[in-house]
Amino acid sequence: MLNHIKETGRRYVTFDDGNARRLAEQDPELFFETYGYPLLIDEFQRVPSILLEMKKIVDQMALNEEDNHGMYWLTGSQKFRMMKEASDSLAGRVAVLELSGLSEAEIETRPAGIFHPDLPSLRERMKHKQSKNIHQIYERIFQGSMPKLVTTALERDRFYQDYINTYLERDVRDLAQVGKLSEFYDFLVFMAARTSQELKYNEIANAIGISSPTAKSWVSILESSGIIFIMRPYYSNLTSRLVKTPKFYFMDTGLAAYLCRWPNAETLENGAMDGAFLETFVVSEIIKSYYNAGKQPDLYYYRDIDQKEIDLLVAEGDKMYPIEIKKGKTPAHPDKNFKVLDKFKMDVQPGIIICLCDELLPFNRGAWYFPVAAL
Repeated sequence: MLNHIKETGRRYVTFDDGNARRLAEQDPELFFETYGYPLLIDEFQRVPSILLEMKKIVDQMALNEEDNHGMYWLTGSQKFRMMKEASDSLAGRVAVLELSGLSEAEIETRPAGIFHPDLPSLRERMKHKQSKNIHQIYERIFQGSMPKLVTTALERDRFYQDYINTYLERDVRDLAQVGKLSEFYDFLVFMAARTSQELKYNEIANAIGISSPTAKSWVSILESSGIIFIMRPYYSNLTSRLVKTPKFYFMDTGLAAYLCRWPNAETLENGAMDGAFLETFVVSEIIKSYYNAGKQPDLYYYRDIDQKEIDLLVAEGDKMYPIEIKKGKTPAHPDKNFKVLDKFKMDVQPGIIICLCDELLPFNRGAWYFPVAAL
């Protein structure tokens, strides 16, 4: 993508090239003299020592009062290692862009900014909606959002098999916290089967046969790798009756479906995890809308000890927007838990029920149906 949008004078080099990699490792100063700037460096994490020389060049430009913005674009496919190396060496000198799988808006080439649950924003999104029935939605959930799967005719199962093998062999193998890769694979499957549920480390540890600290470490690897998103519960000192355990979501529903061994979209649509995967799909689409705008998502969920739950909360200043995610076209009593928010003494806005309806329609004065297809 960056190679496509780069300006004419920006050179490209990849550290998959043995000659370029050897030069960067043995004489980084000569490497930068050879390639100059602006420069796009791919797979930069293969030569982490290059970042120290880069820091020296960027800082010297600043001392000379020269523009040092965008001198180097760094890309790579090992997010865990990339983030560690860049944050250690280029703190305060680097902008990090999160690139998740393709959003539905990108796939359908329609405009869509950050998902915001206020009615004017929802009406604007409706202008560009492309209709999809329930079968088409679950086909998208099953297929996933990996760019190569969306844009080419690659066989889905083979793609995810190679993806997981590469992830385990390349991204996970070198990490000290991981012993047996077979145990980590079992951990991946266990997590996929519980997407959209509460994150309970003891439960993970007991199921896989690892310690609770190891479970926490492995969950951190998934989060740092962009495999899962951890959502915090909304909490206030006003009450001690709120659940404080976070939930987690797979960022690619296709990967989660593959790990759970769902054979096709129809079986997933009618299976025991249909609601969990729809919720995961909706939450991941909303998160992507934030990432694509260069923002960090500020999302919560609500649950108390009386088992009253609201799938999503967006809190902005003194305003609070509750969001429910339902599989039906016009689910009954979708706003039944919204009243629990009154205790926070905030301005609770009309709630949104994201479901399989076709139009933005009011359920009542305090809640509106909104179609999944318009995300």
